[in-house]
Amino acid sequence: MITDFELLDAWAAGDKRAAKDLIDRHFDSIFRFFRNKLGNEGVEDLVQDTFLACVQGRERFRREASFRTFVFATARNILLYHFRKQRRTGVPIDPEVISVIDLAPGPSSIIVARGEQRLMLEALRALPIDYQIALELYHWEGLTGPELAEALEITEAALRSRLFRAKTELRKQIERISAAPELLESTLANLDDWAAGLRGAIKREA
Repeated sequence: MITDFELLDAWAAGDKRAAKDLIDRHFDSIFRFFRNKLGNEGVEDLVQDTFLACVQGRERFRREASFRTFVFATARNILLYHFRKQRRTGVPIDPEVISVIDLAPGPSSIIVARGEQRLMLEALRALPIDYQIALELYHWEGLTGPELAEALEITEAALRSRLFRAKTELRKQIERISAAPELLESTLANLDDWAAGLRGAIKREA
């Protein structure tokens, strides 16, 4: 089967079918990346911007890592640029401090069936952006440690520390948000399962 990077190079050479095939392979993952942070508005445009940026920046990427590493690192940069443009205050955005809720207040518009999933979504959005990204890419997208470290542009040792802090902060946010003791207990008892289960809930709307 033709590889992602072969499709990327063919796209850069003008092959529209290669562009479609590459986007089809990774669209759902990149859509999920933006959807829980931005709602519906402008998400598909940012997905397209991400793939175009991959084509334009392909020569700068060392192809020792997977294309998924490259596309998620690009999506993170596109997301932060989007927030900086929207903010227009001149104040830098520190993704290890500021959360999606700080930048775009309001509950998630994603419809989920279980209370635990709703609680998890809101708790994730209250985390610092890079904590949220780390947990989502690890639990939803299944990135390996080396892939995730490269996507976040940190060392693997720093990644382990970040994941630990992110999970600790996620628990704190779940405890802060939850109004029902039984919901809190159920969510905390099955944290990994609820996080992974949300993957299928975040999808493109018809």
